[in-house]
Amino acid sequence: MSHNKDAWVSQRAYSLWESEGRPDGRGESHWAQALKEFEQLELTKASPDGNDLIEKLKAAGRLMRVYDAAAPAIDSDRPIKAAR
Repeated sequence: MSHNKDAWVSQRAYSLWESEGRPDGRGESHWAQALKEFEQLELTKASPDGNDLIEKLKAAGRLMRVYDAAAPAIDSDRPIKAAR
């Protein structure tokens, strides 16, 4: 196990323990939950800032594009017609 994994799981297990009111005898379940969460994060292979995920989405053509031009302003004085 790497040091980063151990540290992350340890901190997360401690956080779970604190959030449940510091119960006695739940250390193993908190550790198991934290380990499961870590493994789920590893499966995503996402970087902490999400840059690699953005690049993967761009490559797959699944990232919404931001247009340089601003959206046209809506004339609030005109009534909106319902589609038929």
